[in-house]
Amino acid sequence: MRNTLYYGDNLAILRDYIADESVDLIYLDPPFNSARSYNVLFKHESGDAAEAQVKAFDDTWHWGQEAEHTYHELVTKGLPPVADMIGAMRQFIGDNQMMAYLVMMAARLAELRRVLKPTGSLYLHCDPTASHYLKVILDTIFGAQNLRNEIVWKRTNAHNDAARKFPDLNDSIFYYTKTSEYTFTVQYVPYSDNHIQTSYRHIDSDGRRYASRDLRSPNPRPNLTYNYKGYKPHPNGWSISRELMEQYDSEGRLIFPSSKEGRIRLKVYLDDMPGVPVGNIWDDIPPIQSQAAERLGYPTQ
Repeated sequence: MRNTLYYGDNLAILRDYIADESVDLIYLDPPFNSARSYNVLFKHESGDAAEAQVKAFDDTWHWGQEAEHTYHELVTKGLPPVADMIGAMRQFIGDNQMMAYLVMMAARLAELRRVLKPTGSLYLHCDPTASHYLKVILDTIFGAQNLRNEIVWKRTNAHNDAARKFPDLNDSIFYYTKTSEYTFTVQYVPYSDNHIQTSYRHIDSDGRRYASRDLRSPNPRPNLTYNYKGYKPHPNGWSISRELMEQYDSEGRLIFPSSKEGRIRLKVYLDDMPGVPVGNIWDDIPPIQSQAAERLGYPTQ
């Protein structure tokens, strides 16, 4: 499967080619049931457009024989919670475009869970058209306890739909894992200039910026109550052991007050800090401009 690109119906490809628990990461940007037609524009290596455009799919769904067949598979062959969920949805929503879309998504998400490794993750990008229904499907298939985040991506700054409602500026990305034993690497962004100036306002003799941090324990710690070079701890005790205190002292990272009645503080250097962990609101990824080299002409790009 390595370095293989499949072109075709992803449900058939998942069932025929992708083994159980063989995938580490899944990202999908499915159609949103927005009644649009999408065409994939293929280009030559030169960058010139190919003469033919290959139609990928119409994002228009109808309840018909195919939807009925897929629904029957989910109800008769799927896990009982999935069968109950999709049956309740059909009773509530009815046989219409939205239900056909959700049946299509449920069948594929069930297969995606099958191929995902126990340590794997899935990210599903959607918009408010069907996100509320998709989350119910994801909760049923992956387990509500395995929802890690709903990421809100601010994808645009202005819109022409503000006359009678708030402008639609965001999409959602649902992040689910298969189990609690998943792999995740924290991502960071740099601190803002304002945060640096206010929190790391001290400058050491070697030019390094640092913040001054309290070393008292937030809770009583009798085992960390000791004097250090004549300085007494807070009644709660220190937040670090004597060994670590001595290490920081040898590294020149302790700030000793002029009075023995004061308390020792710690220098936390800016260049030792990774930055701010990326949260679940993404507002720093601008949309691709019309003249960008990476734009392929795909409507959802």
